[in-house]
Amino acid sequence: MKTMTVGEFKTHFSEVLEQVRGGEKVAVTFGKKKEVVGYFLLELPQQAKRNLGILEGQANAIFSDDFKITDDEFLGL
Repeated sequence: MKTMTVGEFKTHFSEVLEQVRGGEKVAVTFGKKKEVVGYFLLELPQQAKRNLGILEGQANAIFSDDFKITDDEFLGL
């Protein structure tokens, strides 16, 4: 993660935006203590929620980002 002061951020704003588009994460600091006041990173759009058919409104399913299943588990082997 790249760290820069507010002044550096303002001076190189367009360059920073291009870096963020490329996947770079940037922390912006402020003051003598250089405390982090903000982060800039690429945020991907959220996927639309899928309806659960006949259970719509009666149940929900949430899968965490680190959810993994093997092919054998998926196929019930």
